[in-house]
Amino acid sequence: MNFILKTPGPLLVFLGACCLSFGGLIVKSFEGSTLWQILFWRSIFFSITILLFLVFTYKLKFINSIFKSGIPGLLGGFILSLGYAGYVFAMYNTTVANANFIIQTQTIFLAIFGYFFLKEKINKLTLASIVLAFAGIFLMLGNSLTPGQIEGNIAAFIMPISFAVLILIVRKYPNIDMIPLQLIAGIGALLIGYIMSPKIIISSHDIFLGFIAGFFQVGFGFILITIGARTTAAALVGIIMLTEAVLGPLWAWLFISEKPPIVVLIGGSIVIGAVLLQLANRKVEKKI
Repeated sequence: MNFILKTPGPLLVFLGACCLSFGGLIVKSFEGSTLWQILFWRSIFFSITILLFLVFTYKLKFINSIFKSGIPGLLGGFILSLGYAGYVFAMYNTTVANANFIIQTQTIFLAIFGYFFLKEKINKLTLASIVLAFAGIFLMLGNSLTPGQIEGNIAAFIMPISFAVLILIVRKYPNIDMIPLQLIAGIGALLIGYIMSPKIIISSHDIFLGFIAGFFQVGFGFILITIGARTTAAALVGIIMLTEAVLGPLWAWLFISEKPPIVVLIGGSIVIGAVLLQLANRKVEKKI
């Protein structure tokens, strides 16, 4: 633990983004499990990972750390659990590239929601980034209109929207600890998977993949990002997190031969460009 705390924040965020980038590859490597079974087992191991981290970090006060988050933490955790469910649904039904690029629009949705709910102004650069992002998305989705992929693409939006709403809650209640909130989200996603699954028993191969996804990919990934973000500028965190969007489709292409069409890569590049424009805009606003 001390080694992690002594590691530079930007490096921790980068390593966390690398962990998250394997999500699509892992979901598509399951054999015979339904998406709800995948969500269930992924969430079980994710919740255990976060619980162990809470016990290790807070010792006997870990239960109190959960209750301290209160109603805002419970609401934020529930919203994020919907995002986790949307993530698995998207990766299961559409391409890794489509899902990853759509997920990166969380910064854009944050600007839109901030305007409506926090009365934050939208300047010309922000408006340009919003228009640019949705232009890239429409370009990508125009190439993915087959049955199944449409639902997957729509579900992919749940993750960035839920994350944007979560950030709004954290802004409103800045004392909320994000780690206990992750545990609530994991338990919520676990319950969704359990309710939606006719049965939860799957092969040992798929349980092992659920362990890899829950413990290493999303559990360890989010812990690294959460710790690293404490000492890293918000704009830099946003830029580093784009690593996930770049590496995710790359792993899918290298290991399961899922090669995205050129039009998807072009649309995805436009989305990333829009996110970078918005991050640069936020950095300029802070200086002013």
